[in-house]
Amino acid sequence: MKNLLLVFFGGGFGSVLRYIIGKYLNSTETGIPYGTFAANMLGSLLIGVILGIALKNNALTHSHTLLLATGFCGGFTTFSTFAYENHVFLKAGDFTSFALYTVASFVVGFLAVFAGMYLVK
Repeated sequence: MKNLLLVFFGGGFGSVLRYIIGKYLNSTETGIPYGTFAANMLGSLLIGVILGIALKNNALTHSHTLLLATGFCGGFTTFSTFAYENHVFLKAGDFTSFALYTVASFVVGFLAVFAGMYLVK
């Protein structure tokens, strides 16, 4: 039960923070989801840092990892919103934005995780 609560509270806080970032950074004029991109990339960097610290010197307990990586980063990042925003691009025939957003999200996301783990080496 304790583990479920840790994930619940971390995920709730991460989701609220993602909502705030999206509210202020997503562009209503251009439809470009800067907020979702920023949250996903920052979340990727954070999970790299968190798991890097956890692996490096066992500085984080299993409970810390559940709260921060699984809960917070899981709630903060969002694949479902990413998929929906790509659907919107495709439906509008905006294949350039679709391609740029998809490729940038995957490439920068992976690089952010690796960078986060590298930073704590």
